[in-house]
Amino acid sequence: MSEIIDGKVISNMIKDECRQKVEKEGLKRCLAVVLVGDDPASAVYVGNKKKACEFVGVRSVSYELPEDTSEEKLLSLIADLNADDEINGILVQLPLPKHINEDRIIRAISPDKDVDGFHPENVGRLSIGQPGYVSCTPAGIIELLKRSGVTIDGKSCVVIGRSNIVGKPMALLMLRENATVTVCHSHTKDLREVCQRADILIVAVGKPKMIDASYIKEGAVVIDVGIHRMENGKLCGDVDYDSAKEKASLITPVPGGVGPMTIAMLMKNVVDGGELGI
Repeated sequence: MSEIIDGKVISNMIKDECRQKVEKEGLKRCLAVVLVGDDPASAVYVGNKKKACEFVGVRSVSYELPEDTSEEKLLSLIADLNADDEINGILVQLPLPKHINEDRIIRAISPDKDVDGFHPENVGRLSIGQPGYVSCTPAGIIELLKRSGVTIDGKSCVVIGRSNIVGKPMALLMLRENATVTVCHSHTKDLREVCQRADILIVAVGKPKMIDASYIKEGAVVIDVGIHRMENGKLCGDVDYDSAKEKASLITPVPGGVGPMTIAMLMKNVVDGGELGI
């Protein structure tokens, strides 16, 4: 029977540390949050980010733009924010409306204000071991592991998923921590067999309850990045939790595992940006 890795508790610890640092050092940090359109889930995320800023002591300014905002207008706003010395971080809430090219928007944000860690320059910094902003969800998973007493050095880690937001940066971060990393995806042969070799299994596959106990090595640590709403209204992850918890030594639940860490690490990026030489 596994122990639960409580993302709510750990995320609150990180936000508390950020708050104490802001107070102790008298930091003046400001996050600009841009929301285009009226997607309900995005609006909730933006609201949660504003609350986290208020708690930590970071000033936030928000720009809520209509659905039909042109790409040119959004790029112009980003240029203004890049040039504003009082703005330390810029976050454009994804997904954007279909008529706006997300890649172009991400590239327009100054790498030195890219607190989401999505800009190609920050991804490049991560890949060659230079300081820079790291994508919040993978960075949060590293914190979950370390603060739960998991030794990463020398362990076999399997990451299922190769997205630019989670899978690829996750693999790079685990390599940085001296894990031996295998990245699996839709073309991986014998996926179950590969997963069974993992001391640490990180699942970001995007399919509800796909990974059950048969994929898991006895005593492995299982991190579930997925989140899905089932027909009964309840949330589940990419891992079949009830099955997996019988074999894993440590496991993240959904909700309450990886999810809360994303905003906590965003706050850490905003507060710590100066230390990164950014």
